Amino acid sequence: MSGKDFIIKHMNADHGDSLQLYLQAYARITAAQSKGAALEDLTLSALTIRANGTRYSIPIDPPMTSYNEARGRLVALHKDSLQKLGRSDMTLTEYRAPRGHHAIIFALCLFTYASCFRRENLLPGSFIYENLGYKFLPDFAHFVYNIQPWLFPGVVAIHIFESVLLAVTRLKPLGVPLFSGLWFAWVGSCFIEGFGTFQRIGKIVKEQREKGGKSQ
Repeated sequence: MSGKDFIIKHMNADHGDSLQLYLQAYARITAAQSKGAALEDLTLSALTIRANGTRYSIPIDPPMTSYNEARGRLVALHKDSLQKLGRSDMTLTEYRAPRGHHAIIFALCLFTYASCFRRENLLPGSFIYENLGYKFLPDFAHFVYNIQPWLFPGVVAIHIFESVLLAVTRLKPLGVPLFSGLWFAWVGSCFIEGFGTFQRIGKIVKEQREKGGKSQ
C-alpha cells in the first residue's frame, strides 16, 4: 500500500470528524450536509471529499512537497477549521442531568414556573395553592402573590438570556448540532435551572481534557 493510499484509509477509518470539519470550514456546508464524509482522493495540493453524494475539493495551501508532510498538514488543517468555525477542540456528546444541589435548584425553579405562571394560582381555592403546599404557608403565598407580576417575567427573561448564552458560547463551540436532541436537552434544562448547566458542561469538558492528557 502506497503512502497516499494509507493516508486515505487512515483518514476514513479514524478521522471522519476532521473530514466533516474541513467541509464545514472550507466548503461552507452544514454539519448535517457533511455527515458521512469520506476522503476519495489526495494530491499534494488538494483533498477530494465526498459527502451525501456531492464531491468537494479542499485546497492544501501551500501545496505539499511530498506525502510525508501529510500528517502535519492535515492536523494543521483540522486546527484551522476549528478556528474558522469558532469551535473548541472538545466535542460535547452527552447530556448530564442535574444532581445534588443542582437537582434542588432545578426542582425549585420548576416549582416557580408551575406555581407562578398565573397569579390566581397563589390564591386559596386554586389547585396549586391547595396541593403544592402554599396553604400551609399563607403568608409566603401572599408575599409571592404580591411580587408575581415582577417575579415570573423576571425569572423567564433571565433564563431565556442564559439559554441563548449557553447555545452561543457553549453548545456551538462544542459542536452540538443546532436543534438536535442533545441541543434541546441542554437548552431546555438551562431554561428551567439556569447557571447549573454551564457548570456541568464545564465539568464534562474538564474531564475530557484530563482523560485526553492521561491517554497521551
